[in-house]
Amino acid sequence: MTGLEAGFIAGAGVLAGTANTIGGGGSLLSYPALLGAGLNPLAANVTNTVGLVPGLATGSHGYRAELVGQGRRVGRLLVPMSIGGLLGTVLLLRTSPGVFTRVVPWLIIAGCLALLFQPLLARLIRGEAGESSLVFRGGLVLGGVYGAYFGAALGVMLLAVLALFIDDTLQRLNAAKVVCTTTVNAIAAVGFAIFGPVHWLDALVLAAGTTVGGVLGAMAGRRIPPTPLRYGVAAVGIGLAVKLLVAP
Repeated sequence: MTGLEAGFIAGAGVLAGTANTIGGGGSLLSYPALLGAGLNPLAANVTNTVGLVPGLATGSHGYRAELVGQGRRVGRLLVPMSIGGLLGTVLLLRTSPGVFTRVVPWLIIAGCLALLFQPLLARLIRGEAGESSLVFRGGLVLGGVYGAYFGAALGVMLLAVLALFIDDTLQRLNAAKVVCTTTVNAIAAVGFAIFGPVHWLDALVLAAGTTVGGVLGAMAGRRIPPTPLRYGVAAVGIGLAVKLLVAP
């Protein structure tokens, strides 16, 4: 790894950690940076997951005030999401690099669409069902699977799901979301660290950046307009998806 590549990955980590804490979609920034450093799609994905965990953890700590009184709720959310995280980890580790390369662009496009239409989705689905719904719990399991398998824009998707089934302020739901995404990524990171092709130097550099980004994201969560961030991340992700689709 050259000094320029390290700086690029660390800088992408700062942005990714900030984005993940504020709303989600950070993987659409850090994952392309790892690809640009020469990692293949599968190695970039598992390395990205490991490198994001410290930033998500610092983001969770930064939202500790919004987590007050949500202990039982978060515990209930973590059970199905952890089950999904385990399933997603196994699924990814059993996926060949060739298959993953073909799947990645469509996962990125799906994440970008969720980013672009998140405000509309949140308005349409909020308050339509209860927190005890089996559909809700099934959605959390699927979210855990997706988060461990790839995870780009998981935070945005999960926040939309929480807003559908739980009647609370967006800031408190965002705090719960950050804890859930931290847990899913941590579960996947343990599996990838043991069985996956993690590039540890890249992961450590990325982790340093995401740690800083998690702190910044928690501090600035109520100040940064969501629309420019959402459109910018989506533009980066769509550009990457197109590049992967047209690559020979």
